[in-house]
Amino acid sequence: MTTLEGSEGTEAPTVPAVTSPSTRTPWRSFKDFIKSPFYWFYQRRLERDVRNWNLPKHIGFIMDGNRRFARASGLSSVSQGHERGAEKLFDVLNWCYDCGVRVVTVWSFSLDNFHRDTSEVQSLLELFESKTRELADSDQVHERQLRVRFLGQLDLLPEGLQKAIQETEAATAHYTNCQLNIAMAYGGREEITDAFRSFLKDQQRRGHAIEDVLQAFEEDSIEPYLYTSGQPEPDLIFRTSGEVRLSGFLLWQSAYSEFYFCDTNWPALRRIDILRALRSYHERHRRLGR
Repeated sequence: MTTLEGSEGTEAPTVPAVTSPSTRTPWRSFKDFIKSPFYWFYQRRLERDVRNWNLPKHIGFIMDGNRRFARASGLSSVSQGHERGAEKLFDVLNWCYDCGVRVVTVWSFSLDNFHRDTSEVQSLLELFESKTRELADSDQVHERQLRVRFLGQLDLLPEGLQKAIQETEAATAHYTNCQLNIAMAYGGREEITDAFRSFLKDQQRRGHAIEDVLQAFEEDSIEPYLYTSGQPEPDLIFRTSGEVRLSGFLLWQSAYSEFYFCDTNWPALRRIDILRALRSYHERHRRLGR
């Protein structure tokens, strides 16, 4: 949960609290070691070319594969996989903002995730509170003027996490350079349901008869009541771990989004994976339904 700028092929520093060398993914095989110089040259070429690409203004990330990463890496618990995933988020945001993407939305916790093992959920919520407080206190967040917003049914979260969210949103509310949306306790169907409910309540408060509401109702009537109201719709949605579905992420907003699916688990994601996704987006012809 952080930011960066520039586009000369050098990575901006990540938030100090999450840059420990111990979090780097080790070589998975001798084959990876042999291939590394070629990947380095390939990545440098992509970093050079990205400056001339047509880039998305808004990317949505479905951060999937933390638990699979933990098991594949021999970590002692899935909680460690979630911790690695949280650390990776700081890196990915740096890579995106470095390339010129100014709005990023990440799905950190779905409503369905509440049904997981109680100890795992508790550990996750504690991790979210810790990382949210890091955002509010981060010098980089303020230097880069990053606005942070949370999307979802936040009233379902523990009071301590709710307070951390409120403080972080308040501390960054006046920033306009970059935007980070964190979908937490989020479901796409629930967002649309909430939007309709809020729209109807608003019409009722204004004293409008249901017949008049129905006659004037159109697609744009709902947009002001979505969690992402006032922001550009996602141009690209990126999902990790090899799953090829949205699972309800930004259902309304993604009508004309491009999709990119990556086999790599989220904590193992590399800068080159982001660059490949951006190249793929650049090479597509977006018709936007026309």
